Amino acid sequence: MEANKLELDVVVYTVVIAGLCKAGNIESARAVFSGLSSKGVQPNVRTFNVMICGLCNRGLFIEAEKLLGEMREKGCSPDGWTYNIIIRGLLNNNETSWAMKFIEEMVESGFSADTLTTELIVRLLSKDIVDPGLLPLLKDSS
Repeated sequence: MEANKLELDVVVYTVVIAGLCKAGNIESARAVFSGLSSKGVQPNVRTFNVMICGLCNRGLFIEAEKLLGEMREKGCSPDGWTYNIIIRGLLNNNETSWAMKFIEEMVESGFSADTLTTELIVRLLSKDIVDPGLLPLLKDSS
């Protein structure tokens, strides 16, 4: 019977957290994420990204930024997806200056805006919703 048990590794927990976030159950997702270390599971960049995405989708940007800091403290480097998640969330909530900070950080870290982020910035620029100062940053990131 023991041989038939599913090994609960970081991949399985990441899928569970993603499902909880998608279902809008951010508190349960946080609880599962917070309990990983007690189960001997170290979150990877994908796990952090899923949790950061869930927080951003709920407009919890301060918590997302704190989690980004925790990610770095634990030696897990953010990737391009990490930055794009946060930037899109901020731009979708009219947090342009905060988004610019992350765009600059993303470019300095050697990452670039993905297609969805670039499209969002261009759309917002065309509506005069965001600072035109974003455009050169996008050119530098390609």
